[in-house]
Amino acid sequence: MTEYRTPARRRTALLPAILLVLALLIGAGFSETDGFTVVRYVVSIFALIMVVFALQTKNWVFPLPLLAIAVLWNPVWPIDLAPDLWRALHYIAGIVVVLAGVFIKQRTDV
Repeated sequence: MTEYRTPARRRTALLPAILLVLALLIGAGFSETDGFTVVRYVVSIFALIMVVFALQTKNWVFPLPLLAIAVLWNPVWPIDLAPDLWRALHYIAGIVVVLAGVFIKQRTDV
């Protein structure tokens, strides 16, 4: 009997996505304090890590939105927006990150 296997896939960007969403949700409350700088670092670093995973898997949908998130939350050249707009962007970015974490898959069979 012949056994046909489906190719196994790993979701390599899922753990960074979960950590990034947690940072975004926590950062929504810190948008007007000095602790927001730490949130900016965490969000931009994890967004860039997810960009690398998206490029490795040749998933061409998510690198640009993730790069936009990394640029908006960049702590080196901060972009100052209204606090209400920041909170809205936190939730919108969270949705993008969750989608990227679920849909970025890497084949494990070689």
